[in-house]
Amino acid sequence: MVFGRGTRLLGGAVLVACMVLVGRSAPSGSPFARSLPVEAVRDVVPNRVMTWNICNPCEVGNLDRAADIATYAPQVIGLQEACVRDVERIREYLENLHGLAYHVEYGSVLQSWGRCGGAPWSPGGYGQAVLSAAPMTDRVNVEYPDGGSEDRGYMAVTTMVGGQPVRVFNTHLAQRHQEAVRAGQTGVLAREVARHDRAIVLGDFNAVPDAPELTRVWALATDTDPQCRPSSTSATCKPTTDWQSKFDYVFLRGVAPLEHRVHPTPYSDHHLVYADLDLT
Repeated sequence: MVFGRGTRLLGGAVLVACMVLVGRSAPSGSPFARSLPVEAVRDVVPNRVMTWNICNPCEVGNLDRAADIATYAPQVIGLQEACVRDVERIREYLENLHGLAYHVEYGSVLQSWGRCGGAPWSPGGYGQAVLSAAPMTDRVNVEYPDGGSEDRGYMAVTTMVGGQPVRVFNTHLAQRHQEAVRAGQTGVLAREVARHDRAIVLGDFNAVPDAPELTRVWALATDTDPQCRPSSTSATCKPTTDWQSKFDYVFLRGVAPLEHRVHPTPYSDHHLVYADLDLT
């Protein structure tokens, strides 16, 4: 079959345009999306929630972060150490490359050019973010009165999990060796969680389960890890960090856990933590 010169030029232009579009969707000029493992979930799991401290600053591509999230496809994702620009790209990759559409709400606690880039006069927002397959309402963003060595806070939204409305919190407590500061922060958080009969609290608490500063949270909620309770030794809990500590939690209030999973990832010093829940 013989094609005219115009047809060949049109075909070439289309090919170049496709390469440009795909190339723009990948970091560092990489034109291809990372493929998912065979066992990856192909659609959002409506009763699954995830928490992940995505590590910042870290030399990690958002393409890889999105692929890790897409492997498990939770209904709700709580991210910590999240720059707004990074979350925007992650969300784009989840939809354009993996067919997973999410709404997003931000809980930025500071504007940081050093962490999040942007122009010095217009730095990127840094803090927490929640992605949900369902719309979110009633967002609040609270900065703790004392953040410790860095501003910290919590955010909360109402969204659907397992077909039921639920209040979802996402927090990041003060860094290690600041126990008294974290105790004050959990006091602020616990007072708000206590107002809700049904709540999911996601986050990086920077504390092991038997740490005194978590007492107020344990009085209201239970972690989805069945081996992890306030009286547990660290050895009985599944570690959620590269240094083999349990710092990341999916706390439940008025919600029953079904399955708890922790997955190490090369793209952060914190593991992906997710749980399937029963909200009936």
